Amino acid sequence: MSNASISTNNLTIGYDQKVVQRGLSFSLYQGEMVCMLGPNGCGKSTLLRTLAGLQPALEGEIGNLKNKIALVLTERLSLENTTVHDVVAMGRYPYTSFLGGLSVIDEQVIEQSLAEVGLSGTTHSFFNDHSDGEKQRTLIAKALAQESAIILLDEPTAHLDLPNRIRILQLLRRVAREQHKTILISTHELDLAIKLSDRIMLMTPQQGIQVDTPANLREQDAFTLAFGMDIFNPIG
Repeated sequence: MSNASISTNNLTIGYDQKVVQRGLSFSLYQGEMVCMLGPNGCGKSTLLRTLAGLQPALEGEIGNLKNKIALVLTERLSLENTTVHDVVAMGRYPYTSFLGGLSVIDEQVIEQSLAEVGLSGTTHSFFNDHSDGEKQRTLIAKALAQESAIILLDEPTAHLDLPNRIRILQLLRRVAREQHKTILISTHELDLAIKLSDRIMLMTPQQGIQVDTPANLREQDAFTLAFGMDIFNPIG
């Protein structure tokens, strides 16, 4: 399809010339949320960092990089004396003036981004005073403030309880559809990914990826092949 937001052709990823995955070819599209699943060490974070341009591809091509990309990494941030506004404002740096000042439009985008994640009215509160779930929503608001066509997230629900894990994935699904963004999420939330994602990117160690609907992947028994066990019937 020619309207892919981002595409790869025979991509090889890794670091220090150590190959993690090779021959990756796939396309991601506007308005969809794709969840990337796979065993630890199969290269999910490496792929995200490569797509975001934080590390070079070892071989192959990444197309449609004219689209701006926002990356939200897994980390428990502690920002002393930093307000929620300041965190989200970091997403506006590509647009600010030479002196780094925020315009009226920048401030409007910041407020709108906070509203999108349900944090209106928190602008002047301190980031560290918020719960883990609210901190994660703040980081998503920062990504929205970048006004990027593509948002990549590495384990955005890692430190959250079940209700907040559900809320975060529901939020990202809504953002993809309503704002016509392409969202790719690395996650271990198998059940939620199957219920909420448009497609799943299933990664197998050293054996590439499959990108398809959850129903099709389950019908092909792809999850069992990727994880080496029947994850839907673990008791046997």
